[in-house]
Amino acid sequence: MVKASKPVPTPTRSSRLSTQQVKSSKADHWLLRRLLDFIGQPPINLVLWDGSSIRPQHADAIAEVIIHDRAALRKLVSNPDFEFGEMYSSGRIEIGGDLAECLVGVYRALRAAGFTGGVRDRFLKAFARPAHNDPVKARENIHHHYDIGNDFYRLWLDEQLVYTCAYFPTPDMPLEQAQIAKLEYVCRKLRLKPGQRVVEAGCGWGALALHMARHHGVTVKAYNLSGEQIAFARERARREQLGERVEFIQDDGRNIAGEFDAFVSVGMLEHIGVEGYGELGDVIDRVLNDDGRGLIHSIGRDRPGPLNSWIQRRIFPGAYPPSISEMMALFEPKGFSVLDIENLRLHYARTLEHWLRRYEANSAQVAEMFDDTFVRVWRLYLAGSQAAFTTGSMQLFQVVFNCSGNNALPWTRDYLYREPLLCPVSHHQGHKCHDGIQAIDKYALDHVLVRKPTI
Repeated sequence: MVKASKPVPTPTRSSRLSTQQVKSSKADHWLLRRLLDFIGQPPINLVLWDGSSIRPQHADAIAEVIIHDRAALRKLVSNPDFEFGEMYSSGRIEIGGDLAECLVGVYRALRAAGFTGGVRDRFLKAFARPAHNDPVKARENIHHHYDIGNDFYRLWLDEQLVYTCAYFPTPDMPLEQAQIAKLEYVCRKLRLKPGQRVVEAGCGWGALALHMARHHGVTVKAYNLSGEQIAFARERARREQLGERVEFIQDDGRNIAGEFDAFVSVGMLEHIGVEGYGELGDVIDRVLNDDGRGLIHSIGRDRPGPLNSWIQRRIFPGAYPPSISEMMALFEPKGFSVLDIENLRLHYARTLEHWLRRYEANSAQVAEMFDDTFVRVWRLYLAGSQAAFTTGSMQLFQVVFNCSGNNALPWTRDYLYREPLLCPVSHHQGHKCHDGIQAIDKYALDHVLVRKPTI
């Protein structure tokens, strides 16, 4: 299980029955109305343990939030951001209807009510800014989330265990193909060429490093703190005979050594904290050669603000998704030139839609591996994340940069889009796909080839 402080214990069936026999009071209804007003009158019904309810004033309800006991109501009113997650995880609050749609309704109501930016966020930021993740703390945080068992992640990620935003050239593309498309999209942005040296900070289960070596002929050093992920990646590299071109290193990315043509980090920046950006910038400056370039792929925000306190406690301790202005603290002190910023927010919403669907299909197995509380914790995390990206509460930034004064740049972005990222094998039997890679990526379900345009 996730090693964090224990969630609120799940009430027994007998205690629920006894609670249901307690009639709600006028004070309970007053609290319920205050709560609905506070969260902006979203299109949901709030239902108490005795069946009484409060309905939204201006819209038809799309879901119900069922509160099973008076103590849960009071906790929810006292601290909605944190206690909703606690009460839902323990079963003291349930959702009637689609959880993700319910949360989309709440997030949009909060935005309409003005709960973005301004005095509120500045106040919360002052008291909720995460501490700097030193190497010991960083290792603990990574272990908390990523070392809970590869078998768990296999239940709902794609076949390569890519645990970051996919890229969907078409909205209906299957997840497996969309993750391969993302890997290739990153490689195109880096303009990789055979023989170049690449370093990756935070490599997950190794899919990007292996893709770069296999399809672009580069050598890769890939760093990660997670023992389970590194072991998986090393075994995969050995099995696919890429061990001499890809080295997986279990170490903190701050300890990267060597000189490289490209630096890439996908999904690591969120775990560092703004206070660590200067140190990471020093590392990048030290290891990139004069013609070097890099790409940072990170969850972010439209404006600085604290991460949801329940997510901080239960899912991602020490995490902080930055705004674009905060990300510049990584680039500006060392004089890196930012070449391109792309926001893939809706691609992440679609990725999470796939993940949540697969998770729900395998929830019984998750319960056998852990328990029902764990099932609800991760269901809420995935559904809440889908809602956050759908509504714009969270963003997904890809930032491409190079060393200042480097003029070896494409004149336009045509090199990214002139050829599809993937093409069906059936369309190219007996000859190469464009001018690039011949090998079939065995992880593509519909047998696609990676298309590599000339630059």
